[in-house]
Amino acid sequence: MKKALGFIAASLCVAAPAMADSTQPNTDFNPSGDVSPGVYGKMSYPVTSKFKLSIGGYVKLDYAYNTENFGATGIISPGSGAAPSAKLGNNVTDQSVFGVNQSRIWFKADGPTLLGAKTTGYLEGDFYGGSAAATESPIFRMRHAYGAADWTNTQVLFGQYWDMFAPMIANTQDFRCGSPYGAPNSPRIPQIRMTQRYNLDSDQQVKLVVGIQDPAQTGDNNTATGGYGPNANYALQAFYSNKTLGTAPGYFGQAMNPLTVGLFGLYGSEKSPGDNGKALDTYGYGAYAFVPVIGSKNGINGRAMTMSLEAQTYIAANQAFNGSTEANVLGKPAGTIGSNGPLGTATTETQTPAKNWAATAQIIFYPTQNLGLTGGWGRRSALSQDDYKANGAVYQRYTQEAYANAAYDFNAAIRVAAEYQNFHTVYGNAATATKRAEGTDNTYRLAAYYFF
Repeated sequence: MKKALGFIAASLCVAAPAMADSTQPNTDFNPSGDVSPGVYGKMSYPVTSKFKLSIGGYVKLDYAYNTENFGATGIISPGSGAAPSAKLGNNVTDQSVFGVNQSRIWFKADGPTLLGAKTTGYLEGDFYGGSAAATESPIFRMRHAYGAADWTNTQVLFGQYWDMFAPMIANTQDFRCGSPYGAPNSPRIPQIRMTQRYNLDSDQQVKLVVGIQDPAQTGDNNTATGGYGPNANYALQAFYSNKTLGTAPGYFGQAMNPLTVGLFGLYGSEKSPGDNGKALDTYGYGAYAFVPVIGSKNGINGRAMTMSLEAQTYIAANQAFNGSTEANVLGKPAGTIGSNGPLGTATTETQTPAKNWAATAQIIFYPTQNLGLTGGWGRRSALSQDDYKANGAVYQRYTQEAYANAAYDFNAAIRVAAEYQNFHTVYGNAATATKRAEGTDNTYRLAAYYFF
C-alpha cells in the first residue's frame, strides 16, 4: 500500500506534541508555528499578503443516523450530553441527516521576528454559525484567532484558542470530541498563555503552560441568573514527556506523541447575581496520561503498527461552558437587583457551584500507515448529588459515551471514515414513581474529507 505523504492535521488540539526536530523551529509548541489544521504534512504555499500567507482547510460531508432525534444540530451529539428519555416526555423518534457545516478554512501568516522569536498569526472558521438555517445559507463562525511569538523554549500566545482545562480530545469523527463525556477541551475562548519548555536531556522534557482566559466573552457574561460573571479564570498545565518508548498516534493520527503524563487545573471566582454578591468559585483539577503502547522509533514518518492509550480524569465546579459540569450553579439567588426584578423565591442566598467528576480513555491503533482504528469511552457524573437533588429540577446523574471508528487515507487529500457511538443518560429527580428515567441513543456515522 502506498505510503501517505504525511499526517492529516485536522485541528490544533494535541495536548502533548512530540518533541521537535532541531532543524525545525518551535514545532513542539501547542499550537505549532509550522503546522496548522487542515495541512497534510507541511504543505505551505505563499500568496499575496503583507507577510507570507498560507491558506487551507477541508470540506467535510457527514451522514448520521441517530436512533433518537437530536433536532436541528443532530449531525453531532448534543452539547448537554443528554440522551432523550420518553419517560421525561421527549419525542423519541429516529433521525437521518446530512451536514457540511463542519467544513473549515484557515489563514496563517508568518510575520517578522520579534526579539529573536518567530511570529505567527492564525485565523480559522467553520460554518456552524447558523446551524438551524437552510443548508445553502450557513453563517461563517470564528474558531481560532490568535497571534503567537515562538522562541526556542518559550511561546507567548494571545487571542482565541482551545480552553486550557482537561487537554485530552476524544478521537471521534463527531466533532463534539467527547466534550460532555469527560473530554471538555473543545470550546475556543479568549485568552493569553505562556508555554515554557525545559529539556532534561535528549529524551526527557518538562512543559509548563500558564494562562488567563475568559470563557463567557463580552456578550454572555454579567448575567442576572447565575453562573459566569465578568471575571476571568486562571489555568495551569504541567507535563512530563519521555520518548524512550517511542511515539504513537494522537488525535486524528496527526502527530506522533511520546509518553506524557501531567496535571492540569483552573480557578476563578464569580459574583452571584444575588443582592449579597456571594462569591461562587469556579475550579477544576485533574490528571492526564498518554502512553505509546506500541511505539514507533521513527515517529516522523511511520505510524504503521503503532498504538496509543490516552486517558484523563477530573473534578470540576461551575464549568458548564465547556461541558465539564452539567450546570454552572445550583439553587436560587436572594432578593432583587435594581430594575431586574425578582430573581428567585429564596429569602437567603442558596446558590452553590454545580460539581461533576469525569473519566475518559481511548485507544488509537494504526495497523497500516493509512488505516486508523479508535475505540473509546467517557463518563461524566454528578459529584454533588445532594445539591442536585435539593435543586428540585431533573438532572443528569451521569451521562456516558462509547465509540469506535475507522478512518482511511486514500491520498494526501481524501479521507473517509465510519463511526459508531452509543450515548446513555440516567436522570435524577425524574417524575417516575418506580423506575428511574434513562435515555439511550445509537449513532451510525459516515464522513468524507477533502483537505486542501
